[in-house]
Amino acid sequence: MKLLWGDIHNHCAITYGLGSLDNALEVARRHLDFVSVTPHAFWPDIPPREPRTEFLVDFHEEGFAKIARNWKAVRQAIDDADNPGAFSTLFSFEMHSSRYGDHHFVSPDSTLEIARRDTPREVILANAARAIAVPHHIGYTPGYRGIDWEAFDEKITPVVEVVSKHGCAMHENSGFPYYHDMGPLDSRNTAFSGLRQGKRFGFVGSTDHHAGFPGSFGDGKVAVLARANTREDIFDALKRRNCYAVTGSRIRCSFSLNDAIMGEEIAARDSYDLAYAVEASAAIDRMVIFRNLEPMHIVDGWKLPARGGRYKLRLELGWGDNGEESYPWHVRLRVDGGRLCGSEIGVRGRSVISPTQRMQGGEEINRPRFTPVEMEGQEAHFFCETFRNNSTLSPSTALMICEVEGMPSTRVLYEINGRRVEATIAQLLQNGLSEQVMPYNSQAFKIHTAVPCGKYAIEGALHFPDDGAGFYHMEVRQFDGDAAYVSPIFIKR
Repeated sequence: MKLLWGDIHNHCAITYGLGSLDNALEVARRHLDFVSVTPHAFWPDIPPREPRTEFLVDFHEEGFAKIARNWKAVRQAIDDADNPGAFSTLFSFEMHSSRYGDHHFVSPDSTLEIARRDTPREVILANAARAIAVPHHIGYTPGYRGIDWEAFDEKITPVVEVVSKHGCAMHENSGFPYYHDMGPLDSRNTAFSGLRQGKRFGFVGSTDHHAGFPGSFGDGKVAVLARANTREDIFDALKRRNCYAVTGSRIRCSFSLNDAIMGEEIAARDSYDLAYAVEASAAIDRMVIFRNLEPMHIVDGWKLPARGGRYKLRLELGWGDNGEESYPWHVRLRVDGGRLCGSEIGVRGRSVISPTQRMQGGEEINRPRFTPVEMEGQEAHFFCETFRNNSTLSPSTALMICEVEGMPSTRVLYEINGRRVEATIAQLLQNGLSEQVMPYNSQAFKIHTAVPCGKYAIEGALHFPDDGAGFYHMEVRQFDGDAAYVSPIFIKR
């Protein structure tokens, strides 16, 4: 099985949003394994049009009419971008609903039609194409675009989007609160609340980005365990719930119970063997395995050994007051006395919190401004552009994370826009460092303190007798706040 990373719910100017579809697909191709770019399509119970709702209704209806005119061309562009084995595209559209909560419908079929119906089930039944209904930003108030757990139907909804740009709705203490203009998180509409009511579903994340930048770092992604990088295999993995949600970093997770993996169902046994493995992108704060939503096994990151041999080096780029203009970064990393054995990037598009937000840039607002890391022997090269941070709590920085195999004496040399920084792994294990590009309100880079593999890679196994539980799931959190939420394994009783 392959671990693949994607975003199956994000927007651009094909309805109400910013950024071109071509740019969105190119952004996704450069740093994701699969994508679905989602048009807003209809809202059956939209509030009546009156003076105070006139803008709301007209704004949405204009977007719906736009995709109705262009749906065939949009599907064709998405179809043309599909490259089985390397990069896969899926088809989707979104339904707003005050009562049932918003859903996006995801399909591997290019024949997917926008079926305007009153309920998610009716949308599925009205479509000849195969599709699943995925509720998103579930945590809003019931009846106010939050999920309706009473109407939840696991036959059409195998997975639920638990994290996106709106926040995280796993549980009240997830750490990513709802601060969108649509309102706060209602604890009745968390994933924990649904599971407590006996609903069965897996977890996915996506960005819900509204300016054509799928996979924007920190806004949510989905990881799937699929046989291959094809539409069919990715769709099958989602239907089987062989998937999990991350907030930002690509935290690699393995979770199994006897012969079942994440998302699957297993018949009750006299005893169970549970196995887990995690490779994070930064130091692990904690890992928790839950039994019926109660912690049964906790790994405390503070107590993990500082075992070496491999190390994660994290370079962060951005800051400054460059306003509407982007700032370019050219990075070269060389390793002496060790070897580069992996890399990961975190890139963000211009942040658009609400589709009504007025920003400059139009269709070019989020043209691709980065390249994947190119690794050649002991060297890695990376290019990106960044914008200033929107606020002290809203970063627009970019990341290059490299894994190095070596010893404390291994030397690393960064060249960042012509500036040279050289240090040993031992030095970086003690302290990271930062540099400003200019004297004041400057762009800057930060080389974070290095992390040894004992702090970011863990695995373990538990053996225990049958305890009457209905399901088990796993959550992982890094010290930087990034998290992974691994789909439950359910016990059939």
